[in-house]
Amino acid sequence: MTKLSTYYAKRDFGKTKEPRGSVAKGDKHRFVIQRHAATRLHYDLRLELEGVYKSWAVTKTPSLDPAVKRLAVEVEDHPIEYGTFEGTIPEDQYGGGTVQLWDRGTWRSQSDTPVRDLAGGHLKFVMEGERMKGKWALIRMRDDKHRPGAKVRHNWLLIKEIDDEAARGSKGDALAKETTSVKTGRTLDQIAAKSTKVWNSKRSVKENVAALKKTAKKKAPTKKPAGKKKTTKKKPVKRKRA
Repeated sequence: MTKLSTYYAKRDFGKTKEPRGSVAKGDKHRFVIQRHAATRLHYDLRLELEGVYKSWAVTKTPSLDPAVKRLAVEVEDHPIEYGTFEGTIPEDQYGGGTVQLWDRGTWRSQSDTPVRDLAGGHLKFVMEGERMKGKWALIRMRDDKHRPGAKVRHNWLLIKEIDDEAARGSKGDALAKETTSVKTGRTLDQIAAKSTKVWNSKRSVKENVAALKKTAKKKAPTKKPAGKKKTTKKKPVKRKRA
């Protein structure tokens, strides 16, 4: 099985514009964070390792305060080609919603054994991105007791380590003010609007997508059943006698 089997299985590439991709050769230790307006707004953290992006869905904006821990749910590996993806995933597809390239750069492990560290549930690394910088740590929590037949979801904590980039208290929320794409400068609504003709900035992305679907159904042409054309007889014109 390829490392991307789960990624492939969850997507219909005939419907979504997400890249199919493949396992890459080499390792440049790139990272991306994609702001994702799906069922809930979250941040997809992706670290390149062994030819794929190891990925986590971070439930809130990463905090610069070392005292604040962010829940990061481990998800399937993604192809390296996903690192440039920005756009809207159809609502009927896995992860339906708008994806924004929120940050990008490179990362390096604080040890010489990142693969072993990740498998052991304790990865410490340094990020050199446009927004995310300095030392960070991913710590895996104990797996929840799962019901028979249910798949275990590995939950981690994303934590900022103490360094010059750290900030305490309300200053730790500084990254929440960053709402545009580092690729295009667009907001989530602007990215979603790029492929649509009508967009209401007062509505959420989800509300707009639903409204546009209704509009598309109304505008869809309907074929009339073939039949004989109705003919109307013209009434004879009566001429007046001279």
